[in-house]
Amino acid sequence: MKLELIRTYFEEFNKCVYEAKGIEFWFARDIQNLLGYSKWENFLNVIEKAKEACKNSGVNVEDNFANTVRAVNMPNGGIKEVDDIFLTRYACYLIAQNGDSTKEPIAFAMSYFAIQTRKQEILEKRINDFERIQAREKLSFSEKKLSGVVYEKGVDNTGFAVIRSKGDQALFGGFTTNDMKNRLGIPKSRPLADFLPTITIKAKDFANEITIFNLKKDNAPTGLSGISHEHEINNRDVRNLLLQRGIHPESLPAEEDAQKVKRKIQSENKKLLKETKKGNKK
Repeated sequence: MKLELIRTYFEEFNKCVYEAKGIEFWFARDIQNLLGYSKWENFLNVIEKAKEACKNSGVNVEDNFANTVRAVNMPNGGIKEVDDIFLTRYACYLIAQNGDSTKEPIAFAMSYFAIQTRKQEILEKRINDFERIQAREKLSFSEKKLSGVVYEKGVDNTGFAVIRSKGDQALFGGFTTNDMKNRLGIPKSRPLADFLPTITIKAKDFANEITIFNLKKDNAPTGLSGISHEHEINNRDVRNLLLQRGIHPESLPAEEDAQKVKRKIQSENKKLLKETKKGNKK
């Protein structure tokens, strides 16, 4: 997610926060608009899922979701009273968790409401970390799909390892998977993708998807040699696209271990739940 977009979301979300007796709260209809839900009825379904998650976590639902009535301005200049809901930060977080995290406003909201402080630089880093973890999980999924398609064409696990290696070599301009691990100081026992930046992870995933698509055609290549050649071509084409934008994947620095980042995010989420439970007991 681009920093400009993060800052825009940050400003929009901050405009909708209220405070009473030192407690932050949001109105559900404001959150509905921020998350891109056009119909209140559809958004209520998400709220119900969030309430259930709140209940399952052992947190009092009424302390985080409180029904209210709110006066809103009408297009004709009049005022109308509508049903609304007071939401705590934790309630908003659960709502975001039960939305479609591939949508940018919801992905932003998951991080925004998970962080107790509203320091923008912390938020930007957490969103970028979250986006990278999502990309890494998507790559794992496309690799499994590719492995399944290749297996159906009679290529075993050893052959699939060769295909992946050839793809990496094409994407990284002749550098093999092990070459890249050495360049980036990655342990040989760890997956290269766990230490790649988001753009490179997405590049690998895109090449996988192209290969999968082409292997399902009627005239698709068969055998280890043919499939490996197909995957090499697709990785080379993705590489050329990156080069056109001045991006050299083999020259990008390593990122923090994606598995470590994932555990850190999960730990922060648990801390949020613990602090919420503690706050509700006061």
